[in-house]
Amino acid sequence: MELTRRDAVAALAALGVGGAAVAGLDRSDWGASGDGDARAETVDADRIRETLLAAAEVVYPREVTGIEEFVGTFLEGRLEDPTHATALDETVAKVDELAEAWYGARFATLSTGGRESFLREVGADTADEDPDGTTAERVRYYVVNELLLALYASPTGGELVGIENPQGHPGGIDTYQRGPEP
Repeated sequence: MELTRRDAVAALAALGVGGAAVAGLDRSDWGASGDGDARAETVDADRIRETLLAAAEVVYPREVTGIEEFVGTFLEGRLEDPTHATALDETVAKVDELAEAWYGARFATLSTGGRESFLREVGADTADEDPDGTTAERVRYYVVNELLLALYASPTGGELVGIENPQGHPGGIDTYQRGPEP
């Protein structure tokens, strides 16, 4: 099952994030103007992207492909919010700090098994999500749940769990031409 850029934009639209703006977004414009841009300029978008892509390879089902384009596009939309971008950057920095202390390497450079072990050891698999909580709760909120939200809010990802029309996605003409599936 291949995720596309269109799925990422649909997931952003389902969240009420500027999905239409993502289509024409130029990364060089990040932090170029506005009051909240001072914080956005300090965000290491490349490190965030690299970390979330590495986490997605662990968190997403194995049959999912097209992760790089999907996560990259979704992340562009999410980083438009300077507050969210700053908190995500802080969480990713903590993930790398812990990965270097425990494994001697940044999270994104660990093997798939190493990344999975790391997420379990940090407690992200059992922690409640809390954007202001402990490291485990923040990793759960900003990394694991962010990726799962993107996946299951998209039309293609929603099909994996039987959500044909995720909230905010009309489903297209094909949905209206066939009857409900048993």
